[in-house]
Parts: sequence; structure tokens; C-alpha cells
Amino acid sequence: MDNINQLMDYGLTRHEANLYILLLLEGDLNGYEAAKKSGISKSNTYNALAGLADKGAAYSIQAETTKYTPVPIEEFCDNKLRYLEACKKKLTKELPAKRRNQEGYITIRGEQQIQDKFVNMLKQTRERVYMVLSKERLEEVRNHLEEMIAKKIKVVIITDEGFELNGATIYYSNNKKEQIRLITDSTDVLTGDIMSRYDANCLYSRNDNLVEVFKDALANEIEILKMKGKK
Repeated sequence: MDNINQLMDYGLTRHEANLYILLLLEGDLNGYEAAKKSGISKSNTYNALAGLADKGAAYSIQAETTKYTPVPIEEFCDNKLRYLEACKKKLTKELPAKRRNQEGYITIRGEQQIQDKFVNMLKQTRERVYMVLSKERLEEVRNHLEEMIAKKIKVVIITDEGFELNGATIYYSNNKKEQIRLITDSTDVLTGDIMSRYDANCLYSRNDNLVEVFKDALANEIEILKMKGKK
């Protein structure tokens, strides 16, 4: 099921994703054979196979009856990513930039959306970052943190005992499992909880007052941890 959903993320419909996997398993098939093996109706099968060809996930083979052969998954994904990267460059160049609103408070819901915002904030950091995050979630962004340290960006972390990262300043504290707090370059803040995949929300803002409040709170927490010898 995960593979189906991931193929759908690449623009395939559910029928197309199922038939793509069938082609990988069975080899070249015509519409009649694919419908019989998949259990999908003939009309939906023919439409889905044509869709796979249109979207670059399969090639058609002209014989007595038209057969379809799957494009290798790595090739299909690379082609799609190149196309999306080209679209990104075009849209970035042609669409107007968003007007900044430094006073706004934005609610971000969903674990993946929060993770995306967290990573983007790290990638946009130029000087320093302070964060509170569990060691499990820190492992998910370790490569980004290592890149920042290589660029001489200051990285300060409060997390569970056991996490190590050369070049970062780390303080250990308990009960941080579901907390996310992130301040980058003293301008952006992200804070909230990830209770579960389906019940996660964070607040993002560039509001100067909120940033100062969180900077002071983190500074106080760090001083307490220093006194307890938790560095």
C-alpha cells in the first residue's frame, strides 16, 4: 500500500500505480491480459495503461495487440524530478514573490508539513540555530546539521541523552520527545508538539517579540542545564 501511495505522489492514479507494479512483476502485457491479472475493469485498464504511457511510466510496444512495458522505476522517478525542477525554476522566476508579514502567526498542521518547514528553516539559516528536539527526530535531519556545521554555522541543541554531533553544542534534558522548538538567525521561530502523525501542529512566526521571548526562554533553560552539568 505504501508503494501505491508513493507512486501516486509521482502523479499516477491508483489504477495506474497498481498496473505499473503489475507490469514490473509480470513483464509486458496488453490491455486484456492486464485487466485479467489485475481484476480492474477493461475500460479502466485500457485508460490506465494509456495514462502510464502519457506520464512516462510505460512504453507501448506495437505488435498484433498493443502491449505495455514499464519504464524502470529509477528512470521514471529521475525524469519526473527533472521535470519538476525545471518547473520550479520557471515558477520561481516568473511568479511574484510573497510579501513578507513579520507580524503574522502561522499554524502548520501535519507531521510531514512540520518536517518540511523545519528542514527549510535549517537550509535557509546563515549564522546560528537553536533547537529543542528529540534525538530520534534529530537523526532524521543529521545530514542537514552536518552541512550547517561545515559552513561554520553555530548549532545549539537541547535533546535527549545519547545524541552526539561533532561541532554542535549539545545540552541534555528529559521529556523532550514530542517538543519542537527552533530559532534561526534570531529572526524565525517554530514551536509546537508532534503528538502523533495525525495530531501535530506548530506555530511559525517572524514576529520580533515572539522571537525574543523564545530566545530568553531557551537562554534560561540552557543556564539551568549548565548548572546541572547537563552539557
